Amino acid sequence: MARHGGGRGWYGKVAGAALGVTVLAAAASVWTAQAGSVGDSLPRAAASATPGSGVKPVETSIAHASDTGERGLNLTIDDGPDPVWTPQVLDVLREYGVKATFCMVGTQAQAHPDLVRKVVAEGHRLCDHTVSHDTAMDTKSQAYQSQEILDAERMITEASGGVRPMYYRAPGGAFTPYSRKLAASRGMRPLGWNVDTKDFEQPGTDAIVATVERELPNGPTLLFHDAGGDRSQTVEALRRILPQLKEQGYSFGFPVR
Repeated sequence: MARHGGGRGWYGKVAGAALGVTVLAAAASVWTAQAGSVGDSLPRAAASATPGSGVKPVETSIAHASDTGERGLNLTIDDGPDPVWTPQVLDVLREYGVKATFCMVGTQAQAHPDLVRKVVAEGHRLCDHTVSHDTAMDTKSQAYQSQEILDAERMITEASGGVRPMYYRAPGGAFTPYSRKLAASRGMRPLGWNVDTKDFEQPGTDAIVATVERELPNGPTLLFHDAGGDRSQTVEALRRILPQLKEQGYSFGFPVR
């Protein structure tokens, strides 16, 4: 999987805030990170992320397939929520009756809980996209990886009002065996993609649509973004591509778990 921009990109603007949240979380976190080999015990939560409910482990392999079958597609939206662009994306999805998986950055979810709850209320699913979107996570310690994943899980769950993320997507695809095992132990299926629209580069609406058309044979999971810059091209591309794909006989579902 390609790493977007080769680094943190727009997240440099919020790195200070994210670091502050992470440092505070480290001091009072309910998570106990344990370094060591992949086979070592994973960090255990002192309490379930959702009060009164258990956490059921899921598969550790990276999911790509759709739960709607051979002609099913998974629309995934990364990096939000954003107060400008997430509502516009939601409007388009509602217009065409499409459900999506929103891969949220912990600090963004914490800053905009109203949007997290709106995403859930409209029938979409949540995905943990870490606290600070560090695309070099796979080079960092297991303690760091666990803090990024588990603190984001907590932030998203709290922002949603108790709805836990069902997936984990590593920033830039920077998965490790450890991070996949950790996420899966928390009920979050590692989530990949097949069609990278490159919309984060703002190549133009026509280019985004053309990328989807060209790369769709690669598999069913499409990657778009609702934060990190001007996403007007993304909104317009979705407005064009969703009815087109439906006319071609595709349906939209969720990634397998």
